[in-house]
Amino acid sequence: MEQGGIILYPTDTVWGIGCDATNQAAVKRIYELKQRTDSKAMLVLVDKEVKIDFYVRNVPEIAWQLIEVSDKPLTIIYPEARNLAPNLLAADGSVGIRLTREKFSKQLCERFRKAIVSTSANISGQPGAANFSLISEEIKQGVDYIVQYRQDDTSTPTPSSIIKLDKNGTIQIIRK
Repeated sequence: MEQGGIILYPTDTVWGIGCDATNQAAVKRIYELKQRTDSKAMLVLVDKEVKIDFYVRNVPEIAWQLIEVSDKPLTIIYPEARNLAPNLLAADGSVGIRLTREKFSKQLCERFRKAIVSTSANISGQPGAANFSLISEEIKQGVDYIVQYRQDDTSTPTPSSIIKLDKNGTIQIIRK
């Protein structure tokens, strides 16, 4: 990932395609692999709360409370993203960030020391792959590295909840 590579890896929800979230060329490669327009933003994973502050100009206070009480993976869409690849952000400058607590993805984020893109491992418009066995060959062939961990796990994880916060404190539930 340090040289712009993209990976296929298990996250705290489904398998994802990832790269350095600060590398515009790597982010572009993921959009191309997924055959998705870059007007549809992708989320990122981080391992520590302090990293949210680094990637968001002003974190609304309610975000910390939501993170603290969440008992399942929670993606929060924050306004005023910064220090990330511009093509990763939504048109309004927002970004979805999930603080991962799952062992593997948390260690990956810790070791990489930057936010990592996490988008579902599928071609845009096709069903998401709940586990490794359901990921298409096209996706597998399109990445630079496939993580070996959890490839034999056939469970069906649930996607994260998604909440959007805006500058004035309005909360919008996108997915429960």
